[in-house]
Amino acid sequence: MKIKANCKINLGLDVLCRRADGFHELETVMVPVKGLYDELEVERIMGTGAVFENRGLAVDCPAEQNICLKAFHLMRDRYGVDGVRIALDKRVPFGAGLGGGSADGTMTLLALNELFALSLDEQTLIDLAAELGSDTAFFVRNTPQLCTGRGEKMTPIELPIEGLWIALIKPDEGVSTREAYAGVKPAVPAVSLRERLAQPITAWQGSVKNDFEPHIFAAHPAIATAKEQLLAAGACYASMSGSGSTVFGLFDSEEKARKIDTPFIYQL
Repeated sequence: MKIKANCKINLGLDVLCRRADGFHELETVMVPVKGLYDELEVERIMGTGAVFENRGLAVDCPAEQNICLKAFHLMRDRYGVDGVRIALDKRVPFGAGLGGGSADGTMTLLALNELFALSLDEQTLIDLAAELGSDTAFFVRNTPQLCTGRGEKMTPIELPIEGLWIALIKPDEGVSTREAYAGVKPAVPAVSLRERLAQPITAWQGSVKNDFEPHIFAAHPAIATAKEQLLAAGACYASMSGSGSTVFGLFDSEEKARKIDTPFIYQL
């Protein structure tokens, strides 16, 4: 079976505090970008174990450590699934704050659930996905979600973005998760993210913020410049996604979005 493992963006990202377990408590809204995706092919084969094939963009880890294989091993340990071929055609830039790897892992879980007729319910799949990473659970629902905790606690949210155009800019430089969290200053905002997103989109730019931006922009001026380009082109709202380095702009017309020199332009 073939699956499109689409990416996501973050609308707002508040880092509230550092938890006792070493992780950070977050509040963010994740939104799927269905137009940009990795393509997964998962099928049953004779024998045991998993055969993994990687095409497209090179991934920054050894094949045996790919999250798709981690998903397979998790499902084999819990439910006895075995004998599969997983082919990943990588198209979503990695280390970009777009959740491409997280989507790959979760979609592998969903594919194995279907291929082996496990009939796992949504909450079980969410719990399994959360074991693979922080953004992974979102892709079980793959609809706009207000995410808290490490990102695994989700509440559906309605947003006035349907039909808008999005332009993504991925600068050549990358930002590691370690770098992003090392420089962040956790704080609880006076107004919740849900309340700020309830404002008109034209008011988001001054209030819906990504807490990683100040120190990431200072260390990587090219990322800050990309955001400025989006706003100058007429974006209703622009921000860095996740821990970077991709920035995105929301536009009320395709014409405005096409002013940006990027191949990553889609309608939401």
